[in-house]
Amino acid sequence: MSNITAELAIEKLNNQFGDQIISSEMLYDFLTVTVARKSVKDVIKFLHDDAELNCHFLTTMCGLHYPDQAEQFGMMYQLHNMVANFRIRIKTFTSDAEPAFETLTDIWPSANWMEREAYDFFGFRFHGHPKMKRILNMDSLEGWPLRKEFPLEDPFRADKDDKMFGR
Repeated sequence: MSNITAELAIEKLNNQFGDQIISSEMLYDFLTVTVARKSVKDVIKFLHDDAELNCHFLTTMCGLHYPDQAEQFGMMYQLHNMVANFRIRIKTFTSDAEPAFETLTDIWPSANWMEREAYDFFGFRFHGHPKMKRILNMDSLEGWPLRKEFPLEDPFRADKDDKMFGR
């Protein structure tokens, strides 16, 4: 069984991608690497294809929204090499008002639903995705419910009595 360390992964990523690796840190025993958006798919494909790192399982991918930052939108990907029990988290950010990322469905077909979820809740687009449409919310929903500016309550509901909620 291979013994993959965070140092080995960072060394390989830095050697392959140089200044496209923005930062790396250990967060709660989880290697977290921030990557330039234009290179994120190449980095992920490298982690998947590299014989030693062999990150063959896409555990999670989800949208991020930090409205107080210059690059307020981001994607987070968690990859896993189950044989070596090695995990890595990849993050990328953008300031684009309508964020778009490259699809990972050609690497992992299971990315399909995760990308649709990021579209459904954050409005993120994925270039090359085979069927980008809402997956959980109604097609008629306006807006993106996990963006921070989305209202917590529907201001147009007439059937709610605020007395019942201590207001």
